[in-house]
Amino acid sequence: MFLADQWKDYEVIDCSKGEKLERWGKYLLVRPDPQVIWDTPRTDTGWRRPNAHYHRSKKGGGEWEFFDLPQQWSIHYKNLTFQLKPFSFKHTGLFPEQAANWDWFSGKIKAAGRPIKVLNLFAYTGGATIAAAAAGAHVTHVDASKGMVTWAKENAVSSGLSEAPIRWIVDDCVKFVEREIRRGNHYDAIIMDPPSYGRGPKGEIWKIEDSIHSLVKLCAQLLTDRPLFFLINSYTTGLQPAVLSYLLGTELARFPGSVTADEIGLPVSSNGLVLPCGASGRFEGYE
Repeated sequence: MFLADQWKDYEVIDCSKGEKLERWGKYLLVRPDPQVIWDTPRTDTGWRRPNAHYHRSKKGGGEWEFFDLPQQWSIHYKNLTFQLKPFSFKHTGLFPEQAANWDWFSGKIKAAGRPIKVLNLFAYTGGATIAAAAAGAHVTHVDASKGMVTWAKENAVSSGLSEAPIRWIVDDCVKFVEREIRRGNHYDAIIMDPPSYGRGPKGEIWKIEDSIHSLVKLCAQLLTDRPLFFLINSYTTGLQPAVLSYLLGTELARFPGSVTADEIGLPVSSNGLVLPCGASGRFEGYE
C-alpha cells in the first residue's frame, strides 16, 4: 500500500460506524467514510466534542453541523501550506492521503537533472500542483471549476510559490488535452485525479468508467520521448489497482519504464489500522 504517514498537521485518530474522527491542525472533524463498515467502541473523547460534524442524509448528500470551526484555516505538509474550508459534500479542499504521491513524484522531479514539465488534470485545489512546483517543475494546472482554480492559486501563494512557473487553466480536461495535441505541446509527466462523475464548464458529462481509457490514450500522445512519470488516482470502487496498472501498461508500452499500482491509505493513530482511500497507478520512466 502507498501510505501517507509523514503528516504532522493531520491524522485519522479513529474510525468506526461509517465515520472517521480526524485532526486537521488543531481542529477535530467527524466525517462519513463508506470504507468504515466496522463497529468498534468510540473511546476517544474527540467523538463527543468535535469542532464540526458532517451528517450524511439517507436521501443522499448531507450537511455540516458546526460547533467551533473557523470559515477557513490552514495546515502544513513539510514545506507546503494549504488553505482549508468546509464545503459541499463533506470535503475540506484537501485529500491528505495524496501526500504519499506528492513525496514520490517530488523525489523524481528533483532527481531528474533536467527541466520537467508536468500536466495536472482534474487538479482540484492544487495539492499535486504545488508539490510538483515546489520540487522545481513547470506545471500546467487544469480544472473545470473556476472556484477550484482560484483556491489552488491561494494554496500556491500560501506555500511561497506565487512566482513559480504554474499555468492556471479553467477548462474541460478532455478538450484541453485534445487542443494541446493539435498545438504539438508535450509534457514530461502527467498527473490525473478524475472524479467518478462530473460536468465540464459547458455541461460536458464525465463518467470515469466510460472515459478514462480514451483519456489515457490521448494523454500518451502528449508525453515526451523520455517521460518521467504518469500518475492516475481513482476513488471509484470499480477501478482497482490492477485495472489502473493494466491501463498504464497498455497505453504506455512504447516507453521504457515500469508500472506499479496499489491502494493508497492513511494510518489510524488509535489502533494501528490503515484506512484505505482509493487506488493509485504509477508509471515510472527509466532515465
